[in-house]
Amino acid sequence: MSQKVEKPVLSGQRIKTRKRDEKEKYDPVGFRDAIITGLDKCAKDFEAISRYLDGAGSKLDYRRYGENLFDILIAGGILVPGGTLNLEGEISKTDACIFNTPDEINIDVMKSWEQVFVKLMRRYKYLEKIFQEEIKKILTYVKYFKPEDRKKLSVMMFLWISNGSLPFSSVLTLNNSHLVKDHLALDFLIDIFKWWRQERGVMSLHSSIKKSNIESHLMTFVPDSKQSQAYFRSAFEENGLDEILKLYNDQHQLQAKKELQILLNDGLTEGKPLRDIVIELKEYAVKEAIQEHETVCIIWTTVMGLPEWNKKEELVTDQAVRHLKLYTALFSAFAQNARSELSLLLKVQEYCYSNMTFMKAFQKIIMLFYKTDVISEQVILKWYKQDFNVKGKMMFVDQMKKFIDWLQNAEEESDSDRSSD
Repeated sequence: MSQKVEKPVLSGQRIKTRKRDEKEKYDPVGFRDAIITGLDKCAKDFEAISRYLDGAGSKLDYRRYGENLFDILIAGGILVPGGTLNLEGEISKTDACIFNTPDEINIDVMKSWEQVFVKLMRRYKYLEKIFQEEIKKILTYVKYFKPEDRKKLSVMMFLWISNGSLPFSSVLTLNNSHLVKDHLALDFLIDIFKWWRQERGVMSLHSSIKKSNIESHLMTFVPDSKQSQAYFRSAFEENGLDEILKLYNDQHQLQAKKELQILLNDGLTEGKPLRDIVIELKEYAVKEAIQEHETVCIIWTTVMGLPEWNKKEELVTDQAVRHLKLYTALFSAFAQNARSELSLLLKVQEYCYSNMTFMKAFQKIIMLFYKTDVISEQVILKWYKQDFNVKGKMMFVDQMKKFIDWLQNAEEESDSDRSSD
């Protein structure tokens, strides 16, 4: 009797895949067509558009197609690299979008579009982050948009930044070479500023720029040439943005002073001859319009930052005098007028007051500068008679009392001699 041979059985378990568990195919074109169909039915009724987008979020996958959604609302369709629309399909574009608003800017229409975005992201909070990332992408396409569409986008950027939908730092996306070189980045930024000034006032714009530290990046929007610098300034002045231009100038000066200090510090640590350092500093100061009284204070800060100071008050004074004696020619080269001399004297006062071990060094330092013709007696007497800085003033006046008395007596004798002549 033959035995029945069992058929081989595959190991493992066969699982039947349910239809609902199958991964849905990525279909941005299908999403676009559905959104455009709904938007076109709303015509130019902004309330209807908001209601439609609110309801569509429960049927269409905004999480998956959030970038495409914002492309459609801004440009009318899905944007592909280069800033053009994906024309695949029969209904590739809708008229219900920001770029289809009138070329002659109507701020009320733009504010209505602002509310569409606000309501949409208020309803679907997860869209906020997607929106911020999508705007960065769209800004890289600015060069390829029509000039009138760039204007519309700049208005919306002002509205989105001012209402908190976007951080001000979003504009830094414009800092790439092809946009900066052609002044497109600068022109776009100025358009944002111009609309902000018109709608919210220049002080609101000034405050927001300071708060977000955008002024420290303004110079990166300008190609590195004298012609571009002139273009930058004239563009701000012509659009009534003098306050913002001042922010730029202040920031530019601050950066230039830091560079001057680095130049000086490098020269001193490398042991360059002081005459060569003086020439370098003067050339750089003239180029960047850094005033002499500002330069001499930078020299003081840099020179005093070189040594490791003794912690004992009775020893640090002699150390400071010996150290500063090495650089009196450097100080003298940039203390050629009364304002520079007074600025240096006040800088010494501030330093000695702020660093307790130097409290008794003030008189010795000023005497050194007097004897080496860095600070004149007229400036010392002016400092004595007027309260430019009251911090530690009485203590330092006590230190200088004998010398001040001697200067005043000498001045009186000189006046008396002149009178008798």
